[in-house]
Amino acid sequence: MGKRLFVGVDLDGLADEVVAVQERFAGASGLNFTDPEGAHVTLKFLGDTDPDRLDELTDELAAAVDDAGVDPFECEFDGLGVFPALDYISVVWVGTRSGGEELTRLHEAVEERTTAMGFDAEDHEFTPHVTIARMDHAGGKELVQETVRESDPDAGRLAVEEIRLKESVLGPDGPTYDTVERFPL
Repeated sequence: MGKRLFVGVDLDGLADEVVAVQERFAGASGLNFTDPEGAHVTLKFLGDTDPDRLDELTDELAAAVDDAGVDPFECEFDGLGVFPALDYISVVWVGTRSGGEELTRLHEAVEERTTAMGFDAEDHEFTPHVTIARMDHAGGKELVQETVRESDPDAGRLAVEEIRLKESVLGPDGPTYDTVERFPL
């Protein structure tokens, strides 16, 4: 059985800010909030991965950080968006005001190294974001649309000094995330 892995940046210390943004959607039927303690930016979802590949994967991720040439930077999280579109919402997210360029460079370097290893290539353009909720049904869609259109919340700032290889463990209360390896910038 493989491990369900992804590469990301954790929003350490910003759980309260994430909760404050989620509270703007209070009362929206059908919206399922993510755990604010696990808030992160996914740089690359790897999926089910054979544990025997971990050594090679960690070597390649360390090389990807070198390839990206990104020094530690500050990331500011703000603004709201949805995937795939406001007419049909499956995910609600907070975007970045600053730091998005560095996150994109890290994503591109990780993408190049991991697809060379045989992991699936991304099928859509990378948008640096933090998922704060998933829409299970459209009951509260109008409230969500209005909140996304009319508010521009600040979700804090973060000094990004590393990326992490994370394992997503699916449980009855949603996923929990364990850090497998850290890669300093």
